[in-house]
Amino acid sequence: MSGLEEAERVELTVAAVAPGGHCVARVDGQVVFVRHALPGERVLAEVTEVHRGFVRADAVTVLEAAPDRVDPPCPYARPGRCGGCDLQHVAPDAQLRWKAAAVREQLIRLGGLDEARCDELDLRVMALPGGPLGWRSRVRYAVDAAGRAGLLKHRSHEVVPVDRCLIAHPAIQELPVLTAARVSWPDAESVETVASTGGDVAVTAVAAGTSRRVSGPERIRERAAGREWVLPASSFWQVHPAAADTLVDAVLELTDPRPGERAWDLYGGAGLFAAALASRVGQAGRVTLVEAAGDGVAAARENLRDLPAVEVVAARVETALARRRITGPVDVVVLDPPRTGAGARVVRDVVAAGPRAVTYVACDPAAFARDLRVFAELGWRLAALRGYDLFPMTRHVELVGLLVPA
Repeated sequence: MSGLEEAERVELTVAAVAPGGHCVARVDGQVVFVRHALPGERVLAEVTEVHRGFVRADAVTVLEAAPDRVDPPCPYARPGRCGGCDLQHVAPDAQLRWKAAAVREQLIRLGGLDEARCDELDLRVMALPGGPLGWRSRVRYAVDAAGRAGLLKHRSHEVVPVDRCLIAHPAIQELPVLTAARVSWPDAESVETVASTGGDVAVTAVAAGTSRRVSGPERIRERAAGREWVLPASSFWQVHPAAADTLVDAVLELTDPRPGERAWDLYGGAGLFAAALASRVGQAGRVTLVEAAGDGVAAARENLRDLPAVEVVAARVETALARRRITGPVDVVVLDPPRTGAGARVVRDVVAAGPRAVTYVACDPAAFARDLRVFAELGWRLAALRGYDLFPMTRHVELVGLLVPA
């Protein structure tokens, strides 16, 4: 052990990017995960957490800066302050390379791929239109004991009062939610804000499991995949305004659904991918959407009612497969699981149904890599992989992978 203690400061030379918005450094053989740093930098870091086998630290002074370092545009994106943005100190183009490197590390360490196969995949993370600021269309502000709205520190429940969040959609930045415009939310635990692609803006105060609409409509409009969607303001939808269309285009291109084919949209939500699949398989085809969340099921049934080729199944995906609520054969499958991934059981049942292709939409590279290993054990291979920067300034990255029988 290094003997490092919390709040201790130590000089470090920073090495490679690591998952979670960190870089790796070492002190006397001890692994240190450092935030607010870049590979190749020499920094003075303050220890924030000590664990068995590793410590966490923040770079509080940069002694030798990397060429890709920039001044964070937000005054709260600093050590000890807001933890929402991991990469504001990194130039935008370098953020894309950072994320690709982090994904590659997960594919090798957890997914079982070797360096040569990663080279063949040539993963590149692509930026979306609009730039790195002003994109987040859904922001949940925490409320502290004094009733002030703000954002949380990294790995903490402590609220940092802020007067503006620069990655928030401009319509959200203009709302009278934060300290500068509205001092107190005495009865709220959090304040949820939405600015939809259909032009709706809503604010909801949440406390003790109940919500109160403060302003804006109960139901909002979103536009994607050539359609208008109507859903509750609290329902899940992609937070980047360009994300839904970007992912639909990627799924259609990689999956290549054909007229008359049978398709599954698993973890289908409001039906974004199901609608896109239905447009390709036509009336002679069939699309089965499986979703467990009640609001997602209701939104899918309402928004897809004009598509007779789509069946909506209200069930957990694991249950629907195990209890044969849906059965093969099936031609193509779209998997869009939660952050925890699909899991070995679902992967095995999907493969057993005999599709010609599975397109996997992943918001967590580690979970995707673990599922990828299961696919490989069952004789499948990753034929293509794309990365999209749906969450600029943060460590998060979205992946769309095409899996086919080897």
